[in-house]
Amino acid sequence: MRGYLVFLKKEIFEYTKTYKLLIMLVVFAIFGITNPLIAKLLPEILESLATDGVIITLPDPTAYDAWEQFFKNATQMGLIVTVIIFSGVLSSELSKGTLINLLTKGLSRTAVILSKYTCMVLVWTASIALCFGLTYGYTVYLFPKDETSNLLFSVFCLWLFGLFLLAVLIFSATLTKSNYGCLLITFVAVVACMIMDIIPAMHRYNPISLATDNMGLIMNSIEVSSLYSAILISCLLSLIFVSLSVTIFRRKQL
Repeated sequence: MRGYLVFLKKEIFEYTKTYKLLIMLVVFAIFGITNPLIAKLLPEILESLATDGVIITLPDPTAYDAWEQFFKNATQMGLIVTVIIFSGVLSSELSKGTLINLLTKGLSRTAVILSKYTCMVLVWTASIALCFGLTYGYTVYLFPKDETSNLLFSVFCLWLFGLFLLAVLIFSATLTKSNYGCLLITFVAVVACMIMDIIPAMHRYNPISLATDNMGLIMNSIEVSSLYSAILISCLLSLIFVSLSVTIFRRKQL
């Protein structure tokens, strides 16, 4: 336990020193600020771009438009940036030999994997929380009369999908020694989820539904209970991937 906490502090310091934490916070802060602004200004921008004789009529923007921007940015660019930032979670230290030195001095390999996953979860949580807080504040200011349903639950689902994706990422990192291999395996896992989602019966059990049904939850077109199975399976798969990562890394020759 002591090795886990010490290495976790070291990981947090490394993310601060290498500006990875700063990059994550800045990217998600930009999304948080621009989400409601884009929703508010987009109709005016499109109208200004209209040519002579062409009339563009758009409905008045609402809070739903701001949250649509939030989930679109967070699930697309946000998760892509997150995966890229964390793709070298093991390979960079293994290539430099710093991790090997720590392991030879008695650091548990289990503590390495668990602390790295915990640090990634903390950074992801701080980033998505910052993005949500900024989007919520600006949305309430720009659209004070609009109300949304199941907002916190829909954001929780997105956060949980991020945890699942990070579990796949740490598992990928134990299978390959390169950043590109880690990205490739993670990409294949996401594509597999997307392919399975083509089958309607699989949707309610598919982890990717946690990142695709968010607007449906907010607009009350999707029942909260319909995602319970996906939440349970995502948690189980995350636990399995982290456990497999520990097992593989303990047997891995460095």
